[in-house]
Amino acid sequence: MLMRMKDFMIISAGEFWLADIPFTNGKASKKRPVLVLWLDGFDVVVAAVTSAPPRTQTDVAWQDWEQSGWRVPSTVRLSRLDCLEQRLLIVQMGKVMAHDAARIKATWQENITLQF
Repeated sequence: MLMRMKDFMIISAGEFWLADIPFTNGKASKKRPVLVLWLDGFDVVVAAVTSAPPRTQTDVAWQDWEQSGWRVPSTVRLSRLDCLEQRLLIVQMGKVMAHDAARIKATWQENITLQF
């Protein structure tokens, strides 16, 4: 299920979006699926979503991907975070289900810590 909102977008944590992620050189970008983790003013902090299987303890395999309308199994990479302007979110692609949300939150609490 894709939802496009042209002039006004309501964005919430726990939603999957297609984002236009700029490359660090600023000359190009790539459209990638992301999970919105939290909003911060006009920005959003997102985690990358990939069809690759988990490879670290901070990767969470998405179990309810079919129920959410996705075509392939996917992984939320909590180690791949971006802070994006909200305007870079293009199309809402769905919402994380409660079971997967609980697994993502538990993985964050168990494995993500400041190291300074």
